[in-house]
Amino acid sequence: MASFDLEDELNCPICLSIYTDPVTLPCGHNFCQGCIGSVLDTQEGSGGYSCPECRQEYEERPVLQRNRILGNIAEGFLSAHPEHDGTGIFCTYCDYNVPSVKSCVQCEVSLCDAHLQKHNKSVEHILIEPTASFSSRKCSTHNKLLEYYCYEDGAPICSSCCLAGEHRGHGVELLIEASEKKKEKLRKVLDKLRPEKKKTERGAQRLQEHRRKVTEKSAGETERVTALFRDIREQLEALEKRLLSDISSQKEKVSLPLTDLMEQLEIKKDELSRKIRHIEELCNMADPLTVL
Repeated sequence: MASFDLEDELNCPICLSIYTDPVTLPCGHNFCQGCIGSVLDTQEGSGGYSCPECRQEYEERPVLQRNRILGNIAEGFLSAHPEHDGTGIFCTYCDYNVPSVKSCVQCEVSLCDAHLQKHNKSVEHILIEPTASFSSRKCSTHNKLLEYYCYEDGAPICSSCCLAGEHRGHGVELLIEASEKKKEKLRKVLDKLRPEKKKTERGAQRLQEHRRKVTEKSAGETERVTALFRDIREQLEALEKRLLSDISSQKEKVSLPLTDLMEQLEIKKDELSRKIRHIEELCNMADPLTVL
């Protein structure tokens, strides 16, 4: 149920499909870049522009801000739910549905293997993965192909941006040349990173081997100490039993003579008590003859 709710949130209000290259109007509403671009094109010359959702009006054509977060969410949703994806992108030139392998940015066409080979022989254009929408490759302000790169703003721009737009006077270069320079820098970075990666991998292997040895040594020491203390406990228990037995034997050895002596003393005590009573009786008699 949650996925269907998410799908509703990811549907463009114009085409009612999952967003493709979503952009945002100043009012905050999102649309596919191609969809809202077509709507704004139809509104051009009418004296103003308006949002198809909230009808907010703009005197000038509103600037479209690319919504990368929403685009990433839409792509993630389509990856997880391929059944919601489109029917496929087919070759523009074939009379029947032949899957395309590349799309040409300049020509705005999709090409199968056969037509791609013919296309490569005639022109050297930028080829990308098959796409049904080329709007992401166009300037959101002038709707022209992004052919240049502005170093000052770090953004791809069109020819109109260079000549009359906000990037006029900035340091610019052909997009493909800027891309090659960036690739060259990245290759140099890779040349540094690859040896560093191998060095890191070797270090990780050494540490892993060291950890294995430490683990084995620890297990051996643990077993040795456990056995040692088990032996010590057994010896202590045996010593305890032996000492307790010795103490018990010593107790019996001493107690028996004492018991005999105590019995003799009890007999003697009884005899003395009897004699004392007899003498006391004589002392208490008044008759001299009885006493004597």
